[in-house]
Amino acid sequence: MLKMLIPVDGSRNSEIAVRHVIRQFMGNTEMEIHLLNIQPPFNKDIARFVSSKDRQDHHRDEAEKALKPVRQLLDNHRIPYSVHAEVGDKAKCIADTARRLRCDQIVMGTARKNSLTRWVENSVTNRVLELTPVPVELIAGDAVSKYERYGIPAALTALLGLLLAAFAD
Repeated sequence: MLKMLIPVDGSRNSEIAVRHVIRQFMGNTEMEIHLLNIQPPFNKDIARFVSSKDRQDHHRDEAEKALKPVRQLLDNHRIPYSVHAEVGDKAKCIADTARRLRCDQIVMGTARKNSLTRWVENSVTNRVLELTPVPVELIAGDAVSKYERYGIPAALTALLGLLLAAFAD
């Protein structure tokens, strides 16, 4: 039986990855599907003033919101799945969960970004590829926004121009 882990963050890209797995499932029902939602932890200053029960409730509610659309997709197709929720660094949680569950494959939906944008953003996808020996199938999702495509390179160019102007004097 093929065990697949699908990180789900409530984005359109993770929904595209789930739709890809649904198409695969229709051809091969010998799959065990695991959905994983990862919530970022509260920073230490906020965590000091919020009880652990309230933090857990918040993370559980946010995970449910993120998982709801893909759960409906899988339920509509009557495909069995398991749900997991973690709090921590996304890439590390994905790699650790895949190892712990002994998954055969990780299926990730990812935006169509250029190399510069991925480098600047410290891409979760790149970090997962670095951290896990489990094969990762990347499903191309939606194209990047205009801000990501033009804004980040323009900002870097402007910063470089300012630095060159400052050092030219």
